[in-house]
Amino acid sequence: MASSSVSAYPRLSEAEKELADDRYDAAAAHVLEHLRQRPGEARGLALLGRIALRTGALVQAEQFLRQAMAAGLSGIDVQRDLASTINQQERPGDALRAFEHLETIFDDPQITATRALILDKLGRNAQALPIHAALARANADDPPYWIAYGHSLRAAGRIDEAVSAYRAATAADPERGEAWWAIANVKSNILTETDIAIMEEMATVAVDLLNIVPLHFALGRAFHDRAEYQRAFHHFAEGNRLRAGTLRYRPEELSSEIDQFIREFGPDFFERTAAELPSVAPVPVFLISLPRSGSTLLEQMLDQHSQITAVGELPYIGALLRSTMEIHIRHGPATLTQVLLGLGAEEKRKLGEDYLARTALHKLGGAHFFIDKMPMNWSNVLFIRQILPQAKFIEIRRNGMDCGLSNFLHYFSMAHPASFDLDHMGRAYVDYVRLMDHVDAAASGLIQHVRYEALVDDPVTELRGVLNYLGLDWQPELLLFHESARVVRTPSAEQVRRPLNRQGIGAAKCYGRWLQPLRAALGPLADT
Repeated sequence: MASSSVSAYPRLSEAEKELADDRYDAAAAHVLEHLRQRPGEARGLALLGRIALRTGALVQAEQFLRQAMAAGLSGIDVQRDLASTINQQERPGDALRAFEHLETIFDDPQITATRALILDKLGRNAQALPIHAALARANADDPPYWIAYGHSLRAAGRIDEAVSAYRAATAADPERGEAWWAIANVKSNILTETDIAIMEEMATVAVDLLNIVPLHFALGRAFHDRAEYQRAFHHFAEGNRLRAGTLRYRPEELSSEIDQFIREFGPDFFERTAAELPSVAPVPVFLISLPRSGSTLLEQMLDQHSQITAVGELPYIGALLRSTMEIHIRHGPATLTQVLLGLGAEEKRKLGEDYLARTALHKLGGAHFFIDKMPMNWSNVLFIRQILPQAKFIEIRRNGMDCGLSNFLHYFSMAHPASFDLDHMGRAYVDYVRLMDHVDAAASGLIQHVRYEALVDDPVTELRGVLNYLGLDWQPELLLFHESARVVRTPSAEQVRRPLNRQGIGAAKCYGRWLQPLRAALGPLADT
């Protein structure tokens, strides 16, 4: 909504000024006063929707934007905000239709790029790739288009072409840290001495942390590949320090949440939920873990079974939980535990149906099981159990030191705030194990456990255990996982296209002298 469209309303003009400076409460106050004087006024509703969108209150944002459109405001701005709101709620079918419609009425490459990203999320890589390619070539001086094209190429296994796309982004903007990290992360020993010199210079002149942080991670990876571990750790530590400084992560909040789960969700909860909904096919299998634990490897192996389809890291459980929390706390504060305990039978049924409807947009191939490999769903097991009691859970766990270090050495742009501090990472690992142990004690056999190290050393035994848990027979194709041509959209895409190896086992030994905070936080788990 352009400023000129609200110039006739002084309070809305003031609200836009506050919004431009990220003062959301002040902006909302101006709009609410405007709407008290003019109930149902369309521009005020649209602006309130935009404020809600910016603050992450997506359910409210959608309601206000739809009310604005119902009141007669149908311009491109409100339609675009609504499409963005739907997309951020991870409703891919609705979002795809919304952006397809926007393309018919507004010529903007960002709209087309968003449509391509939605296609990528849905696993429609073959449809997305030519769109990304055309956008990159038409906007050759704009790095984000090359980066998106590179990500799509990488997911398809076209690694050399992906690297070329990333390098086109660095050529257009040598400071673009995201592109340098993408190159560094695509495979080992790819960054040259010339690359290092450019990145070191850019890290000193760049002013945007969105560039500086990934530049440090890329430099860390370059020196790691050269076995210059002290120089590597310096850059990893600096990148993590800068990124952690932009966050307000408090590890005690996760610990408190796990404490509440352990107190409130005992054997009676799991027994009660076991019979609440009928079992339907296909059955969701949640592959849960901390990031960097080998989940992509296990997913790739299981996908080779004729009765299992892997559909990648689906964001739907997290999105449904966020929307549920937003709705429940609208009338007053409540903890996650309180919200989970307060879910009604009809609400749980609808949430489960919503999840299955979204996953049905992916290519499930008629298999009896499909794998949702979103690692951080480990903390959502109790929510999943309520809305999808037929679901299966497979947990893969890696040695605490190796897992913690691997997270610390990886640039997560979002969704894993504990990874930017060794102490925080260790505490998150401990809380993760505490919840898994509690579920095992309260509902023995609900979760099938796999050790990453055992999977590498004796894959047949570990995989047979998983198949027995799912009631499936052994198929030797599981061991040919590295020959699969499936699209893989995770940082481990290249590793799972190679035969099994022990490269990631014991990796923490190279950095042992700097990992005392991680070891101290892990305690006894450091050596398990």
